[in-house]
Parts: sequence; C-alpha cells; structure tokens
Amino acid sequence: MRGEHSIPAEIIDDSFELSLLELCRCCAVRAEVVIGMVDEGVIEPRGRSEADWRFDGLMLRRVEIALKLQRDLRINLAGAALALDLMDELARLREKLHRLGDDAC
Repeated sequence: MRGEHSIPAEIIDDSFELSLLELCRCCAVRAEVVIGMVDEGVIEPRGRSEADWRFDGLMLRRVEIALKLQRDLRINLAGAALALDLMDELARLREKLHRLGDDAC
C-alpha cells in the first residue's frame, strides 16, 4: 500500500446536546473546569446562563482534546484554546486544498 495515506477521522453526532452536568459526567471533570474552558474560549455553549448551557458533539470533542493537551503536554487553557483554533484552521485549509485539487482534475 505504498503511496496511500490514512487520515484519522471521527464522526461527530451534532444531533444531541449535553447540559453542563452531562458534559462534566462524560468528561469526568468538575463544572469549574468546563466553566474555565468557556471563559477561555475553548468551547462555546448554546444558552445564556450556566443552567441553560447546551453542548453538542463538537464541543464534547474539543473538551476531550483540551484535556488531553493539558494532561499530556501540560498546556494551560489559553494555550489549549489557541491549539484548538489552529487545528480547526489547519483542517479548513486542508479541506480547501483538497477541493482545489479535485477541481483541477
């Protein structure tokens, strides 16, 4: 299989929403951790107050990645937010490059 590259991918289901408490349970963290991530811009909940906050699958994945960055690389929340934003931008640019490559054929 020389010349073939595998691209890691995950299917994220955006059809569900988690409350703050449910997100905390899924990620095994206290609410203060999630609130800190909201404050730093790591994640963006839907809803105005903490009681109304809802998080979709993409936000769940961002929390998981941020926790992994903190644990494995000892990156603070501001650094995790920056890293996630850069990873998102890289994914957008790769997709755009892929589309441009398909259009050229």
